[in-house]
Amino acid sequence: MAEPKVKYDRQLRIWGEQGQAALEKASICLLNCGPTGSETLKNLVLGGVGSITVVDGSQVEVGDLGNNFMVDESSVGESKAKCVCAFLQELNDAVKAKFIEDRPEELIETNPSFFSQFTLVIATQLVEDSMVKLDRICRGGNIILIFARSYGLMGLVRISVKEHTIIESKPDHFLDDLRLNNPWPELRRFTETVDLNTTDAVVHKHTPYIVILVKIAEEWANTHGGNLPSTREEKRQFKDLIKSKMITMDEENYKEAMEASYKVFSPRGIGANLQKIIDDSCTEVDSNSSDFWVMVAALKEFIANEGGGETPLEGSIPDMTSSTELYVNLQKTYQAKAEADFLVMEQRVRNLLKKIGRDPASISKANIKSFSKNARKLAVCRYRLVEDEFNSPVQPELQKYLTDEDYGTLQEANSLKVLPENTAAGLYILLRAADRFAVNYNKFPGQFDSEMDEDISRLKIIAVGLLNDLGCHSSALSEDLVNEMCRYGASELHAVAAFVGGVASQEVIKLITRQFIPMSGTFIFNGIDNKSQLLLL
Repeated sequence: MAEPKVKYDRQLRIWGEQGQAALEKASICLLNCGPTGSETLKNLVLGGVGSITVVDGSQVEVGDLGNNFMVDESSVGESKAKCVCAFLQELNDAVKAKFIEDRPEELIETNPSFFSQFTLVIATQLVEDSMVKLDRICRGGNIILIFARSYGLMGLVRISVKEHTIIESKPDHFLDDLRLNNPWPELRRFTETVDLNTTDAVVHKHTPYIVILVKIAEEWANTHGGNLPSTREEKRQFKDLIKSKMITMDEENYKEAMEASYKVFSPRGIGANLQKIIDDSCTEVDSNSSDFWVMVAALKEFIANEGGGETPLEGSIPDMTSSTELYVNLQKTYQAKAEADFLVMEQRVRNLLKKIGRDPASISKANIKSFSKNARKLAVCRYRLVEDEFNSPVQPELQKYLTDEDYGTLQEANSLKVLPENTAAGLYILLRAADRFAVNYNKFPGQFDSEMDEDISRLKIIAVGLLNDLGCHSSALSEDLVNEMCRYGASELHAVAAFVGGVASQEVIKLITRQFIPMSGTFIFNGIDNKSQLLLL
């Protein structure tokens, strides 16, 4: 067996050893192993999750051979859960795989405690009633739940968990934590040792831009009543001031300083997202508080006291044109401040733990260090119960999705049908209507060609009724979309299932590793024109 570090080499670069360790500890349950479930689990097995349990009570039929790569001709008539489990096990022998030949709907009804053994449950192809019941069970047991469904050319993914906290949110674009707009005393002292007016051309062109900006910002503030540039004109003048310090036009460090000048103009203190987190009522910690909220409470104290309105310093600096000596010393100045801030944070965490009657050493040094380093990028996600979304979606939002003024009616474009832009919300409503249809008629709309016309009018009546129940105008629902939904006949197409499975497995990895920010609403994939939308309902 390949050494894990070699085997998972590329993904370790994304979520690191901590993330991989979390995956390898995870126990995942899959409900229904059709193409959507199989594709989702395939990605996770290849990623190296700890264990999987496949729950499906059906047998492999000839039709399954056309849309599921995890079964073959020899599987026909066999247990689908058994066959899919065997195929998945072949992909990664380090994963513990088992199967249960049971209908997920029956397990939900008769054995709710079954789900308590899992880290996360992936529920695929469940209808509305089962989704609601399973969601209640998982909420009660604090189990992460993710729904995935493909239905003809549409797909749905929805996360449900009471609260999900993230320390390493790893945003794509985030301002470096350099404090150019608010340098601490040691950084000021360091920049004072450097003379920008030196006549030595080599020294002049190898002064790092951090030093240039701190010194020029101080010079500016001295002549502007202690204020930094704020208007467009002042920012332009500030860049001109940097330019005026150049000896020759080929000085890369000064060009870098002009490009990075916006870092001086950024507001001091903490961002709105972090403010919302530290203002959360969960910062009133007690013995039942999670480690995350204990550390947030400590952070709140730090910002109000030692931080002077700022978070602990991250302690890293980007690459820049500089002499080796100046760069290394600058790096040490940042690292020393980050270490000092971390030690204060650690002491505050230990004191809080003691105060709430917990072992002061119960949160590891490494966790506090990671928290301090990522303090500006914390995230908290909370999800409504699926039942609440179904019964009382945010009505103005739903109506907006359904009738946005950019959305047109059906057009003919080169004889190709182009559906209106509001297709995602329409598909969402029609999928729910299809589930109601199935309850009433014991089959999905369009499953039998002979009843297609009748099914179209029945589905439309149900969809209009559903929209009325939710307080929305039914006029927004496209006739062609109703026809399209019936044309699907509840089929699971492999191409759609593979895409939905890819999205779902990516969200599972975010949730288990507690890295990156998971989707916040109901994700709808519209395979008709290859678009997707997140509905915040």
